[in-house]
Amino acid sequence: MSKFLIIQTAFTGDVILATALAEKLHTFFPDAVIDLLVRKGNEGLLDQHPFIGKVLVWDKTKNKQVNLLKMALQVRKERYTHVVNVHRFATSGFITFLSGASFKAGFDKNPFSFCYTRKVTHMIDAPYTENAVHETGRNQALIAGLTDSEPALPALYPAASDFAQIKRYQEKPYVCVAPSSVWYTKQFPAERWVGMIDLLPAQYNVYLLGAPGDKTLGEEIARRTEHKNVVNLCGQFNFLRSAALMKGAVMNYANDSAPLHIASAIDAAVTAVFCSTVPAFGFGPLRPNGKVVEVQERLYCRPCGLHGHKACPEGHFRCASEISNDQLLWWTSKTT
Repeated sequence: MSKFLIIQTAFTGDVILATALAEKLHTFFPDAVIDLLVRKGNEGLLDQHPFIGKVLVWDKTKNKQVNLLKMALQVRKERYTHVVNVHRFATSGFITFLSGASFKAGFDKNPFSFCYTRKVTHMIDAPYTENAVHETGRNQALIAGLTDSEPALPALYPAASDFAQIKRYQEKPYVCVAPSSVWYTKQFPAERWVGMIDLLPAQYNVYLLGAPGDKTLGEEIARRTEHKNVVNLCGQFNFLRSAALMKGAVMNYANDSAPLHIASAIDAAVTAVFCSTVPAFGFGPLRPNGKVVEVQERLYCRPCGLHGHKACPEGHFRCASEISNDQLLWWTSKTT
């Protein structure tokens, strides 16, 4: 029997997109064991997942190197037949190298790519490429020889208990806003979220979603907005409970960050606000009910990098400030 391990120890959004590999592998190998290795903190994403068996968790926050060796030995003990390493850095490559799997797939940028039996060139399209390759397409190339070249969609599986816990928030139509991002230049400014929320029709409740560390940002937005029905839920829900709430929203708002990919994984409507990064990098919405909003002018300085920055390198942050409320509220005329 085939036994697969998918490795993705990067950020939350990356793990969500990697679930597309589990979906595809299950389609072609319905009796196979499929496990996933993630960094500590992301394991909750995979609760209730019907196609994923074990979730291996590497704690990178303390005793990193010792825990890395322990994880590599644990992986080797599992005797995987196939290891698919989506992560491009040496730590995951080391685990793959020691795995003992007969099939090892990963990207050429990994320092341990010399040990791969299938090595794929990692390519990111130019900033304004039409029909650019999505991250799920890049990942799919790792298993194309085992399945086919068409990527599956990522998927998360909130439990019935998750939907039950958020039911009381669904008594009237609502909008979810996930205002935060790890990177400053990926995050639409708080005052702009306030301005947009002020203009949302009064019949909607507005729920602010995020991690415990986003609670202060949520409080600021809720305090400053003139909308009467804003509730700060940052830090109150886990990943899957947030996903359950987003599933029923009239609209979800997110930066180029994990909540955008949660929306794709549960087929929820989403408006994705791209500031310093661009959709052509491969991290845009995946469903027809997803829409990208970005500055309309091709700024000389955008994108300023593949990832975000702690501050705008040019000091003006035009990629955020020149997005209009009309762009953000594109959908309201259809629902009011």
